Amino acid sequence: MNFNYGYAKETRCFSVPDENLLCEVTQNPVHVEVTGAGAVQDALKHPIGTPRLGELVRPGQKIVIITSDITRPCPSHVILPELLRELSEAGVRDEQITVVFALGSHRVHTAEEQRKLVGDEVYDRVRCVDSAKEGFVHVGVTSSGTPVDIDPVVAEADIRICVGNIEFHYFAGYSGGAKAIMPGVSTRAAIQENHSRMVLEAAKAGNLLGNPLRQDIEEAAAMVGVDFILNVVLDEEKQIVRAVAGDLRKAHEAGCAFLDQLYKIRIPDRADIVITTPGGFPKDINLYQAQKALDNAKHAVREGGIIILAASCGEGLGEGVFERWMLESQSPDAMIERISRDFQLGGHKAAAISMVLKKSRIFLVSDLEDHFVRSIFLEPFLSVDAALAEAFGILGRDSRVIFMPHGGSVLPQVGLGAEPAEG
Repeated sequence: MNFNYGYAKETRCFSVPDENLLCEVTQNPVHVEVTGAGAVQDALKHPIGTPRLGELVRPGQKIVIITSDITRPCPSHVILPELLRELSEAGVRDEQITVVFALGSHRVHTAEEQRKLVGDEVYDRVRCVDSAKEGFVHVGVTSSGTPVDIDPVVAEADIRICVGNIEFHYFAGYSGGAKAIMPGVSTRAAIQENHSRMVLEAAKAGNLLGNPLRQDIEEAAAMVGVDFILNVVLDEEKQIVRAVAGDLRKAHEAGCAFLDQLYKIRIPDRADIVITTPGGFPKDINLYQAQKALDNAKHAVREGGIIILAASCGEGLGEGVFERWMLESQSPDAMIERISRDFQLGGHKAAAISMVLKKSRIFLVSDLEDHFVRSIFLEPFLSVDAALAEAFGILGRDSRVIFMPHGGSVLPQVGLGAEPAEG
């Protein structure tokens, strides 16, 4: 069978012999009545757990809309015009509104990137800024000991609206909801303290209510105060297939329940070889982001198998601490040992990759130089076909293969009570 996959801003292809293909892991069929901007409009008309947004705001209030940065696929350019329309109808003037891009620990944007994220209409109408790197406002400390230090524009607002997309997150359970606050507009020290709980067993993809790391995020957001959220779920083509709006927890939980229906995928068994890709730009912009597809793939590969990760990594590794840990560590085992005694934000993703390496080899198809890839304990290849040929040579010509074209979105599970993925 021939397969296409997203790579940077282009499409590439490879082939797998029919007899070797165990399955292709793609989204479950889910009935959707309205998509795109229509889904956003519908969510705003029918919020969950709150009145309509127009009933929550008053003229003269300072309103902040917190939305995702360039490393996320959140279609802010579709969502924000609908939000502004709702606010305008309630008598809110454009000069009262500020859009804050939630950077977390990521790099700042160029003006061109900000404009592209929200679209010309929004960028030309309201103030758009990156979240702060200094001048944070201390709100308090969570019961778990995480400092709640928040971007000053967000902290000083009268109304806070959180925008984002919901997908599985490898230790926060799900993205979206309160993550716009923590880590979105928080200090690096706060993010580091929160993320240090990733080593706890219940901090895993698809786990929301019993996840201690997620509970810490929710507590931090509650301390800051979030008046309204608008979250979307995207299909594999990055189109909005569901939107939820309203209460921080209730609306987010509803969105997560829909995501489970769409992306928790039953597989018949674990494969010898798993081919995975983030799906192209922006999810494969660097290895720091592409790691999510790799982490989901670990649920589909057998012990001693091989994962082939196809990600351009055009911006390299993508984060300073992550890069130092990957380049300076003597072995994957050293990174795992280090994270248990010296948790550092950025280092956590290096440790996560190392934990995958404990289970399987990782072949990387990317734009990175071969010697550089080898220096970070991965094995470089120019194409998926070349990587697959090598994997067959190592594991045998009868090896079973799973393909995950949108590896950062789907969560494969053996024996999950749903229909098997079609192969």
